[in-house]
Amino acid sequence: MTQPALALRHFTRADLPSIRQTLIDVHDDVYAERLADDEFTQRFPWFVDHWGGMPGFSCVIGYDGDEPVGFAYGAPAAPGREWWREHLDPAPERDRTFAFSELMLREQWRKTGAGEGLHRALMGGRDEALAVLLVDVTHPKVQALYESWGYRKVGERQPFPDSPLFAVMLAQLPLTG
Repeated sequence: MTQPALALRHFTRADLPSIRQTLIDVHDDVYAERLADDEFTQRFPWFVDHWGGMPGFSCVIGYDGDEPVGFAYGAPAAPGREWWREHLDPAPERDRTFAFSELMLREQWRKTGAGEGLHRALMGGRDEALAVLLVDVTHPKVQALYESWGYRKVGERQPFPDSPLFAVMLAQLPLTG
């Protein structure tokens, strides 16, 4: 894949008021067809506020000129409350975990390498030992993409009654894939 020339800008929890609407606008563009009928998708602003309010929140937004084309964000998981714990016993010795919450790209930027660039920009230099994420089990190509980046499926969970069933995926940091 050819990596597009994007300006990657890093943001923290303190920046949330200035980037919140950008995240929501990209999300609403990506999920335009589902917004009217899917309550889980409609709650995205709540998720932005939830994740953006967490200590250590980190976000990377990719821009083509002034146009935001996608983003990636997450935050360190609270020790002992990581998503993967119920699926691995015993836990790895080094278990500090970064919870990777979202990777979203506008359609014209998919399959260009932009997603991997956003992901690597977010995950590069993390001092946690592990990264965890959730992938809708009905999207095997997305799961395979994360596997190519060094993640492995360790279980499944449905965190909300109206959410999809997700594959719980875990990777050691730094990423090698």
